[in-house]
Amino acid sequence: MFRKKAFWGFLLAAAILTACCWKPFLLLGNPTALQQYLDSIGSLKAIVFIGAHIIATAVGVPGTVLVIAGGAVFGLLWGTVWSVIGATLGAIAAFELSRHLLHSWFKRRFSRSTRFYQLNQLMRRQGLACVMAIRFAPISPFNLVNFLFGLTPVPLSHYAIGTLVGIIPGTLIYTWLGVAGVEALSGGSWLSLLLCLSLLALLSVLPILARRYYRK
Repeated sequence: MFRKKAFWGFLLAAAILTACCWKPFLLLGNPTALQQYLDSIGSLKAIVFIGAHIIATAVGVPGTVLVIAGGAVFGLLWGTVWSVIGATLGAIAAFELSRHLLHSWFKRRFSRSTRFYQLNQLMRRQGLACVMAIRFAPISPFNLVNFLFGLTPVPLSHYAIGTLVGIIPGTLIYTWLGVAGVEALSGGSWLSLLLCLSLLALLSVLPILARRYYRK
């Protein structure tokens, strides 16, 4: 009974959040307009930015544009902080939706699968490490992974901590990309922009290189 009430309370909170933060969510496809809108709302922009991040992540919309816009609007430090907070809260929301709405169906369908059993065992033993490793690679399908983790027995606390810590490197670089983009377009150096892109490429291949190293 408590779980059911908590779930409906969660949906109500999500509806209120969507009503308050719908506009930046609709501007995800237009980074310039998104940046201008956030600049126009003054002291509320951090709250609205986090809210838009939560909505985008919870419903499975890629939030990369938001992260880059955060760098352009808030700078490297606060852009990273607000994006990490928003993405983590949104990831938790998607995780809970998946766990409450899809877990029973998924379990009935795949309970006899050997791979499903092995995955569950791995998540029970090394859930935190697995979440962090997957989050570390910026090329991993962030939104899809949120829902998939909800179908495993990984504890919410391990999932939340692993997500929070694991997304920091990629979020930092994407935020820096926003800062560097503004600098380059304003007539500044393009060096920072090229360095950001190089770091993103490196961060993307590190998990692959690490896997090959441990297999040797």
